[in-house]
Amino acid sequence: MTTPTRFILIDDNEADNVFHEIMIRRAGFDGELLIYEDASEALAFLQKDSLITPTCIFLDINMPLMDGFEFARNAAHLLSGKTTVRLMMLTSSDAPQDRKIASEMPLIQDFITKPLTVQKVRDLLMGD
Repeated sequence: MTTPTRFILIDDNEADNVFHEIMIRRAGFDGELLIYEDASEALAFLQKDSLITPTCIFLDINMPLMDGFEFARNAAHLLSGKTTVRLMMLTSSDAPQDRKIASEMPLIQDFITKPLTVQKVRDLLMGD
C-alpha cells in the first residue's frame, strides 16, 4: 500500500479517539482524519467514497450495534482488492480468540493492542 493520506478511526470510545488522533498528528500526519463512533456510519461513508484515497482504517472490536468483526465482514465486498485501503484492528482486547478471528479475515491486515503509538503511525507513514 502507498503511504496513507487519510486515516479513519472507528471506535465508540471518544477518549480513545482523541488520544489516537493526537498520536497520529504527533507522528507528523497532517492529512485527512475522520472519526466514527458508530461502525454503521463508517460503513455508509465507505459505500459512498471512491476508495481511491490511500487510507488506513483503525477499527475497534467491541462496539455496540455493529462490532469490528461485523464491520469487516460487511466492508469486505467494498474493500476487497482495494490496494489503497489498509484495515487494522486497534483494540483493547488481547484475547487469543479475537486475534484468531482477525487473522482468519483477509481484509484485516494487522492487530494492534491499544494504545496506538507515534512509532506505529510513523511506521505506517514510512510504508511499513
